[in-house]
Amino acid sequence: MSKPNLYTFGLSIWAAVPELALIELGYAQDDIEKKVVNLAEGENFAPAFLEINPQGTLPTLEAGGKAYNSTAEVTSYLVAHASNRVAVALGTDFISKIHEEQYEPNFPMLSARDEDELRSKASGFSMMFIQNRQNALAKHSGASQSANHREFYDTKIAENGRVLSIYQAKAPENIKNSFFEYSRAHWDTLKAFILEELSDILPESGFLGGDKPGEDDFHLAAWLARIVFVAGGKDSGKDGVRAIEKELGKPTPEKVESYWTAWNGRKSWQEVYANGLH
Repeated sequence: MSKPNLYTFGLSIWAAVPELALIELGYAQDDIEKKVVNLAEGENFAPAFLEINPQGTLPTLEAGGKAYNSTAEVTSYLVAHASNRVAVALGTDFISKIHEEQYEPNFPMLSARDEDELRSKASGFSMMFIQNRQNALAKHSGASQSANHREFYDTKIAENGRVLSIYQAKAPENIKNSFFEYSRAHWDTLKAFILEELSDILPESGFLGGDKPGEDDFHLAAWLARIVFVAGGKDSGKDGVRAIEKELGKPTPEKVESYWTAWNGRKSWQEVYANGLH
């Protein structure tokens, strides 16, 4: 029987979820075949990949003749099929919650709340990422194999193109201002979640899953790492979480800091974020 194929990318926030899970669940390196799909170059938009995952997202897992195309599905499969049956707390409704659009952790990488933030991002990685996506979409949408995915390409080209036009200072003023407003609202939602809801959800110590990370924790850890990263944090060490304080406008909640510290001591965290947060 062939090995499962895990499609992943080192800078992907959601691909970090199964990467953490693989280590926590005791998988050996040769249990899973990993295939890198470079999101920064738009490789996820290739027709061949869309045949596997029509949403063009990571992580994606092929196993037993089936494709698992969401982070939740991929991670649930890994939990259920760990060869040494490491017992972890199974996922709850929290997984659906942390994946809700209102808490989306990728948008803050591209968002801009004012002219200064837009100017900064338009001269850095965010601009390169958006431009590379648009180039890849244009290239792959013209391929003969793309016919089955025409709606996907048309939608993505329009969505990504709107953001690109803002970055290129080609969008109408009202579109740009709406983008600023949406960006501010998104960050307000994230801040409220961390300060209020997350502080209520987290335990005084340890993890959502108990003394060791459970399925919910794999998702939350990757989410929190990305939010700290886009807030300016680079350090995955125990004090790295405090980078969000400039966004929160308040000290990091004690439970959030305790949770971060608990992850910081795990081998999985140290390996997945060995080169810094992402």
